[in-house]
Amino acid sequence: MKAMILNEYGENAQFQLTELPKPSVKPGHVVVKVAATSVNTVDTMIRQLGQENLPISPDLPAVLGMDFAGTVEAVGEGVTNFAPGDEIYGCAGGLAGLQGTLAEYMLADARLIAHKPRSLSMRQAAALPLVGITAYEGLQRTNIKPDQKVLVHGGAGGVGHVAVQLARHFGAQVYATCSGGKQVGIIEQYGASVINYRTEKVSEYVAKHTGGEGFQVIFDSVGGANMIKSFEAAALNANIATTVSLLELDLTPAHFKGLSIHIVFMLIPMLHDYKRDEHGKILSNLAKIVDSGALKPLLDENRYGLTEVGNAYARLTSGQAIGKVVVEI
Repeated sequence: MKAMILNEYGENAQFQLTELPKPSVKPGHVVVKVAATSVNTVDTMIRQLGQENLPISPDLPAVLGMDFAGTVEAVGEGVTNFAPGDEIYGCAGGLAGLQGTLAEYMLADARLIAHKPRSLSMRQAAALPLVGITAYEGLQRTNIKPDQKVLVHGGAGGVGHVAVQLARHFGAQVYATCSGGKQVGIIEQYGASVINYRTEKVSEYVAKHTGGEGFQVIFDSVGGANMIKSFEAAALNANIATTVSLLELDLTPAHFKGLSIHIVFMLIPMLHDYKRDEHGKILSNLAKIVDSGALKPLLDENRYGLTEVGNAYARLTSGQAIGKVVVEI
């Protein structure tokens, strides 16, 4: 099979087209004919940092890529809910010892996949797994309830635009921050109220939208130093879900508000073979939500083929992409 591999890690590491053996099926797994894969920030971090600085990186030569949509080619012993020809999607490779999706075929643990949403193309479906699972898990851990006021930081981002739509689906009143421009229209089309963080201070939008009480749920897909803004925007005893908490931070403001902080690291099941079936269940739920019309992934306008992976990675790291960057195999 054709695959794009890395023979070295680093900021200037180049993907190279090569031929690799097609994977053989094994118990509990399926062989997938990959139709499309999306590029996530963690993929670009692995390429740049490698094993020395990011231990989740696979051994070289490496086939990266986590998200995929495709068709079941073969089914292993013990797999009963998938059959050859089924259209599926998932996040199942590209780190540690798991072959990634930048290849014509891959071996995927059947617990990490689900039947693809019927209303999405392969390209659209490939954009959803990692960000969809992250947003779903984060909101569930905040115990989100109908009519709560929910703030999503980074509402037009990869994870953020899914969190906005899911929070709306769960019945919340949703507000989302962005930097203006095209992002405003994106957030508005999802039925959320827009907050331009460049022109509005936290105290101003908390007063405007919550009467000064703060938001009951905050989904922070920006993270880092932005967590301070999340603490300021939160109501007493609020729940905060964060996807980027790689920093040292004074938790004093969170203490005096009695906040609950939920850190979401969705790669844990893949890395540690821990509760992998939960990802399959979430993907099945997301497919139902998508097919009900309540969720649609946002895709960047540029299209890339397998041999253009380097350009796809460059597009995401440039910061100019609006929506998920997808590579069609």
